[in-house]
Amino acid sequence: MIRAGQRLIGEGQPCFIAAEVGINHNGDLELAREMVRAAAAAGVDGVKFQNFATEDFLSDHTLTYTYKSQGRQITESQWDMFKRAELKPGWLENLKVLCDSMGVVFFSTPTSEDGVRELVDLRACLLKNGSDYLTHVPLLELMASTGIPVVVSTGMADHEDIDAAMAAIRRGGRSDIILLHCTSSYPTAPSDTNLLRMIAMRDRYDVPVGFSDHTEGWAAAAQAVTLGACFLEKHFTLDHQLPGPDHWFSSTPDELREYVQQVRFAGQRLGNRELQPAASEAAGRKEYRLSAVAAHDLEGGSLLRDDMVMFRRPGTGLLPKDLRLVLGRKLAHPLASGAPIRKEDLL
Repeated sequence: MIRAGQRLIGEGQPCFIAAEVGINHNGDLELAREMVRAAAAAGVDGVKFQNFATEDFLSDHTLTYTYKSQGRQITESQWDMFKRAELKPGWLENLKVLCDSMGVVFFSTPTSEDGVRELVDLRACLLKNGSDYLTHVPLLELMASTGIPVVVSTGMADHEDIDAAMAAIRRGGRSDIILLHCTSSYPTAPSDTNLLRMIAMRDRYDVPVGFSDHTEGWAAAAQAVTLGACFLEKHFTLDHQLPGPDHWFSSTPDELREYVQQVRFAGQRLGNRELQPAASEAAGRKEYRLSAVAAHDLEGGSLLRDDMVMFRRPGTGLLPKDLRLVLGRKLAHPLASGAPIRKEDLL
C-alpha cells in the first residue's frame, strides 16, 4: 500500500481519482481555486497542478502550437501559451491550503530541482512526473530521493524508456512508485487506448499501476479499474468554452462527477476473491435451493427408501448432497407429503 495523506493506494483500495487542472486555470488564481472546490464536490481524491517555469523546457521562442479553442483553430507561440499559465509565487501554497481544507490530496508536476524542493517544503504527499519528462533521469532521481511517492506517466514511451526511468527512481532509493499507462494524444481514440499495456507494466515492474486518461467519457476508466488500475488522472475544466488548448477535451464538473460515480461502480462490481455468496443472496439459499422432502405421506418409524424421497424447494431440509444421511434411516414421527426432511426427523 502507498499512502497519500489519509488515502491508501493499491490493490483492495478504492481507485484513487485525480482531477488534472494542468494549465486550465489560465493563469487565474481565483479560477484555480474554483476548480479545486468543483473537483472536490465531484468526489475526486486528489487535484493536480503543474508548478513549472517555462524556461525549464523551452528556449526557442519561435516554436508554435496549434490547438482547438472555443470552436476555432488557434496557432500561437508555445512560450506565450505556457508563460501565461505559470503559477505565480505563493499560489501553490494557497492551493495546497485550499485542497487540505476541502479534504482532497494536493499534488503537482515539477519541472526543475527548485520545483521539487518547493513541493517538499509544502509537504506534498505525491509528486508527479509527466510523460514529457520521463527521460529526465536526474530529476527522477531527485524526486525519488525525497521519500514522497512518485507518480510516473509513460506517454510516448517504449520499454527501454520506462526501464531507464524505473532504474533512476530506484537509484533514488526512498520513494514508492505508481506507474501510469498513458497515450499522449488528445483525445485518445479507442484504437490507441491500449489498456493491456498497463497490465504489461504491472507484470514487468511489479509496482501499482494506473491510467492517465485522455479518452472521452468514463468508459475507458471503468475498464481500467476492472483490469487493476489503482490510480486515475483526468483533465478537468469548469467550462469547455474557456479559452485555451485543453478545455475542449477536459471534463466539466458534471462530467467529472459522472466519471467518479462510474469508476466507483466499476470498483464495487469487482467485489472480492472470496468464494462466498453475496449478502443479497443469503435468503435465496433457503428459498430457491432444493431439499429432501417426503414423496408422499409417511408414517413414523418408516425405513426411508428412494421412492419415499424427492427434492423440492425450499432448501430448509437436508440437501440433495446429504441423501446418504437419509436413506436407510427411520422416521422419528409421521411426515406429510412434501414436508422437508430434517436431521431431527430421523432416528
